[in-house]
Amino acid sequence: MALLVELAGRTFAVESGGSGAPEPVEGGVLLPPGRVAVLHALGDTLFYRHGHNSWSPCGWRRLSEAPLRIADPRRRVTADDPRWDDPHRHHSSAVAALQGPDGDVLLLGSLGLGVPRLSADTDTLAGWYETGAAPWFLAYGPEQEVFAAYARHLADRLGARDRRAGNVWCTWYAYYEGITEEQLAEDFGDLRGLPFDVVQVDDGWETMVGDWHPNAKFPSGMAALAGRISDAGMVPGLWLAPFIALPDSDIARQRPELLLRDANGQPVTAGYNWGTGYWALDLAKPAARDHIAVMIHRIVHEWGFRYLKLDFINGALAPAPRGDGVDREQVYRDALTLIRSIAGEDVYLLGSGAVLLPSLGLLDGLRSGPDVAPIWQHYASDDPSDAMARNAVANSVHRLWQAPLAEVDPDVVYFRRRLNLLTDQQLEWLRDLADICGFRGVSDPPSWLSPEERAAMIKYLARRPEVRQLGRYRYALDGREVDFTAAVSPDGAGQLYPIS
Repeated sequence: MALLVELAGRTFAVESGGSGAPEPVEGGVLLPPGRVAVLHALGDTLFYRHGHNSWSPCGWRRLSEAPLRIADPRRRVTADDPRWDDPHRHHSSAVAALQGPDGDVLLLGSLGLGVPRLSADTDTLAGWYETGAAPWFLAYGPEQEVFAAYARHLADRLGARDRRAGNVWCTWYAYYEGITEEQLAEDFGDLRGLPFDVVQVDDGWETMVGDWHPNAKFPSGMAALAGRISDAGMVPGLWLAPFIALPDSDIARQRPELLLRDANGQPVTAGYNWGTGYWALDLAKPAARDHIAVMIHRIVHEWGFRYLKLDFINGALAPAPRGDGVDREQVYRDALTLIRSIAGEDVYLLGSGAVLLPSLGLLDGLRSGPDVAPIWQHYASDDPSDAMARNAVANSVHRLWQAPLAEVDPDVVYFRRRLNLLTDQQLEWLRDLADICGFRGVSDPPSWLSPEERAAMIKYLARRPEVRQLGRYRYALDGREVDFTAAVSPDGAGQLYPIS
């Protein structure tokens, strides 16, 4: 069906595969479910690409330039949706936008599940669903306004969470997998009295990814560890990757029927980490969901952890056939719904590797980029999903519009000079971004900090600046202007990322 739609004084031709006329709604129009194509007449303009999961690249790129994507096919399996990768066409997940000549933005966003995808060229902005169909939101206007309107419609249809994590101290960027019960006992004592609300124990406590029981480095058990954190006056937090398993894990070897399999019956490789490919659980199966329910009940109600960082959760919707042709985003959402129901409403759930639309209303926080890492860029990597501070800042800045839906987690900030290659400007960008998000994470052990660094950290964690957005990359924090243009455009020219 061919339609003419007027938005903010401009007329767009729309081809809709669904039935029914466009419906005017707050901030734009609602288009019928199904495939849609908008003849935008904007020419070679800037395209906003939204990444599939937490680590997928987000940002603006000119249509005449190469698409923003992950080139490494192994990394793409982990940090994007390999089924819909296209090296020659600009593509996006859930929502996309184009910048008009007046600086306003044409936005097309999905309002439902079914793996919504979008693509654009110099003539057309198109959207479709892998399975099923849901309505689309189409809007044209000032960038902040159209993204805010889209977020409100998502909240109405899929839900939103407004719980705040507070100040979080985590173990990862100091010890990585080398954490021990003995070392953490010292750190918990040092953290007592500092302005942290949560202590989150990261990877390294489990026997193996997939087997969520304490290893030999934690002889007193996880309930005792959670009790030590509570005794120090903070909420116990724990990292886990509930939807995946390493091939050598007990769960993979002893319960192979729980694994997601391809058309040939082989376990599906859902991504690569820990020096190998990892497998996914088939969460369309009741037995796999029962396994998740028992695991979450043990961690929350027996061990006492009240903050869960759920990592690599995009593994739940790895491309593969599932029984009865069930939609993979719905499988993912059903699994998160189960975790929320078992954990309870008062447990903070943070998703990493999270997929936006099926996470809404269930996860309190969403990681918004790859790991920060205490380096700005890696000389040997141009992967926009690689673990480095510049990638984390760039992706998080381009996801700030999601703040009304769930906390935007930009990952940690640093105060230590030990094992840290970031400049003062780069450290300031990280801290300012965390202030804008309202999510402050730190991984510096207090014993690593000089008196000056410790004082700076305490002062930072206590402040709550007033935040105002001035442009695409410009903000005011208590009246002080912060500009991320140079952070997201490494050459400093900002040609790919103009400020609107």
